[in-house]
Formats: sequence, C-alpha cells, structure tokens
Amino acid sequence: MKKKILIADDNLALCNSLKDFFASQEAYDVVGLAASGVEALTLLESEDPDFLLLDIVMPELDGFGVLSSIEGKRPVVIMMSQLATDGFVQKAMQYGASYFLAKPLDYNRLLNLLNELNQPQQPVAHKAPPTSKRIRTIDEKIANLFISVGIPAHIKGYQFLREAIKMTIETPDIINSITKRLYPGIAERYQTSPSKVERAIRHAIEVAWNRGKIENINNIFGIKIYSPNEKPTNGEFIALIADKLMLESA
Repeated sequence: MKKKILIADDNLALCNSLKDFFASQEAYDVVGLAASGVEALTLLESEDPDFLLLDIVMPELDGFGVLSSIEGKRPVVIMMSQLATDGFVQKAMQYGASYFLAKPLDYNRLLNLLNELNQPQQPVAHKAPPTSKRIRTIDEKIANLFISVGIPAHIKGYQFLREAIKMTIETPDIINSITKRLYPGIAERYQTSPSKVERAIRHAIEVAWNRGKIENINNIFGIKIYSPNEKPTNGEFIALIADKLMLESA
C-alpha cells in the first residue's frame, strides 16, 4: 500500500514539482497540497497522511502553528524551509517535527529520507508502552546533539556526519575502516566521492569549533575532552557521538 504524503507550502510551483516527482515513485502518493496552515489542518483531518512535508512561513497559520494544532494521530513531519538556523531547527524538533530539510530541496535526498523513515521498526521486547512523552528517534537525538555543538543543518557535512554516526552505531567496527568502508558507503548513498565526504565532515566539525561551542561539547560528554586548540579527527568525533548514543540506548 502506498504511503500518503501531504505537502503544505505556499509556493505553488514547489508543491506541483514535488507532486510530479512523487508521481513517479511507486511507494508514495501525494494526497493533498495546502497553501496555508489552516488548509493543512483541514487536509490532515480529511486525508490522514503518513507524512507531512511542512514549510515554516505560510499565510494564516505558520508551520509551528500547524504542529501545535495537530490533534489525534500525528503524521511523520518533515519541516522544510530556507530558515535553517539552529534556532529554527531546534524549535521544529521541540514542536514535534521528525526531521528538518533546508531549502532549496534535494528531491533525491528527500526520497532517501522518506524511504528510511518508511522502514518498518523492529519491535523491542520487554519495553513498556510509550507514555505521553514522545520517544525520540536516532535522527532526532543526533539533530539535537548537532544543535548543541553548533553544526548547522544546511551544510552538506551535516548529512554525511549524521550518516557516519548511524552507520557506526549499526556496525561499530566500521569506524576502524573509515577510509575503506565508512566514507565509500556514504559516498555511494549520496552519489558523490569518498574524498568529498571526508572534506565535508571535516568542514562540519571545524564549523562547530569556529563557533566556539567547545564547552557544550565537553558538557555533553560530562568531562573536559577538548580545548579550543584541540580539534578531534573525523573518526574520533564520529566515535564519540556514536558511543554516547549507544550508551544511552543500552
């Protein structure tokens, strides 16, 4: 059965372009286009989509207002906006978005994300049913960590670093083959070269250091790991984040 997508954006050209793109995808069906936040809420109720692609700036009611007003079953929300600053990304996550994509959109990247989110979740034994507190996904945990350390969502290294951490969580020994397995694996997924993956991840880490958020990094790990003059290697940084997330989920 096809997964239903609702697109909420006042840019009609973008909406139609996305609709045409998904028309060629067997797994998805665009069930509605909303040009305002109010229209989005109406279509959410009538169409019950699996995914909501939601802009921030819209007439009548903005994206955050939509997120605040959703009642009952909530679709997987992917926020998409040119306002890809740390504050907006963090606010989107706090309001219940599962992911944030910076405009201009890379349609293939969006499709890869939907496919990833569309994977069936394996049941976890001996876990109590979720309460009113929403369980955060690995993507959300990584996004919040990146916000804390100052890695902005709009740079390419953000995505590559996110994938590297997830791959390391799934296969811990891959960090020991970073140039032979990790970088090539990411490069294949994003149709680029391993050297570009390496440089983009390096740039993302340097951005965090240049923003002077070293204390936040040390606070995350509970000990003073780095000083302003000490930058970790790509592998060290990936391993640190992956280890922290694995410990939290153990």
